Amino acid sequence: MNILLAVDGSEFSTRAVDALLVFAARLREMPQIHVLYVHLPIPIGFATKHVAREIVDAYYHEEGQAVVLPVAERLKQAGLGVQTHVRVGSPGETIAHAAKDLECDAVWMGTHGRGSVTQALLGSVAARVVALAHKPVTLVK
Repeated sequence: MNILLAVDGSEFSTRAVDALLVFAARLREMPQIHVLYVHLPIPIGFATKHVAREIVDAYYHEEGQAVVLPVAERLKQAGLGVQTHVRVGSPGETIAHAAKDLECDAVWMGTHGRGSVTQALLGSVAARVVALAHKPVTLVK
């Protein structure tokens, strides 16, 4: 079983990690966990005027690694197989595409748990993933 665990460094994603650890402990076979952080893109026109593309890419990588590596270490200590991924893009779409690209059987992520009015006005990463993913999505509040 492959599970995509989308994290953003927030307390909500920490709760998703906690819940996934409890879930995985109940399984007969330990799943492979793909820990994903999605970095919002810097407006390229602005960035490339002032900074080389390589520096922008290094920034994305460093910022993402700072989020995924502590999560990966925690999962490894629990005996889970882990791979880390950092991608750049719109979070909802990128998470859904990553789940497909990585052939994941499920997606786990935290949600801020905002009400339907806020979600309707502002949109929601979680709602977008649920709408786009072709596999089950577990949202943890």
